[in-house]
Amino acid sequence: MEYISVKEASSKWGISERRIQRLCLEERVAGAIRFSRVWMIPKDAEKPADARRKEFRNE
Repeated sequence: MEYISVKEASSKWGISERRIQRLCLEERVAGAIRFSRVWMIPKDAEKPADARRKEFRNE
């Protein structure tokens, strides 16, 4: 499996490095692994949904 760094994920997903580190710590990035102080994120991992926003359905 190929991994990318937090910095690479930051540019790919358009969010800050600190936010990505927090998402990894909260186990919201599937497959993220921590080596010492560095997070490694699977290359094919998807950006987690923003938990602050709720999606409304029109019924």
